[in-house]
Amino acid sequence: MLDIRTNRWLVIAYVLLGCSIAGAQEDEIETDRDSFTPATTTAGDGRWIVESAYTLIDNRDVPETHSYPELLIRRGVSDWLEVRLGWNFEVGGAGSPVSGNIPSDFGEEAEIEEESRILYGIKALLTEQSGWRPESTVILQGFTPTSGEATDTQMSATYVFGWTGETGVVWDSALRYSHSSLEDDNFNVWSPSSVVKVPIGERWKAHAEYFGIFSDGREQETSQHFFSPGAHYLITPNLEVGCRWGWGLNDQAPNFFSNAGFGWRY
Repeated sequence: MLDIRTNRWLVIAYVLLGCSIAGAQEDEIETDRDSFTPATTTAGDGRWIVESAYTLIDNRDVPETHSYPELLIRRGVSDWLEVRLGWNFEVGGAGSPVSGNIPSDFGEEAEIEEESRILYGIKALLTEQSGWRPESTVILQGFTPTSGEATDTQMSATYVFGWTGETGVVWDSALRYSHSSLEDDNFNVWSPSSVVKVPIGERWKAHAEYFGIFSDGREQETSQHFFSPGAHYLITPNLEVGCRWGWGLNDQAPNFFSNAGFGWRY
């Protein structure tokens, strides 16, 4: 009887830690917050993923920006489809252009401004990797202000594709389109990105990424280029913590940003 009870508690411990009873590692959580480029995977049928992060942006000519909690809740309704809901708050002299889960904002003000938005949308798997054919997904999202001066809802569409090599190296790329406005100026925003993720041991992954943000149809066009390295650590296959930082590569981009957060799957 003692052995049965002991084994029962071992099973519970393994489940809570996100480990498989057979000792083989389960598939790992893949968050969308780990880099500007989202993951090509969905949450999985019946699975929940909760992501949150804090971003500090050192703007060049206006006060620094703080963005938090960058909350994103993902619910898998099938193996290929998930629904998404989130919320974020920003305070500073400019919007946050460096987090893929919130809309890019080119506005700059000498005074501190505060705003928040709710996020809602879906993510769908389009193709699975097969030879040279990449794994790919599409993300459709809306962003509606919940506080601040802005009142218009923005929409975005993101196409993500990538390959995973036999050694676990991941190369993902994305193209995001969104509609934005600044006072009476309405324009489009295009955001290409590409990231390479390299496993280091069983729990660490390091990455290097380029992403850019370009206005289209704005009265005064804007382009921002960034380089961003980062790393994340798997506490368990279902719990990830990570950080990334980056530098603006041209005068229209912020000097520097840093981001830290976590993702939890259950």
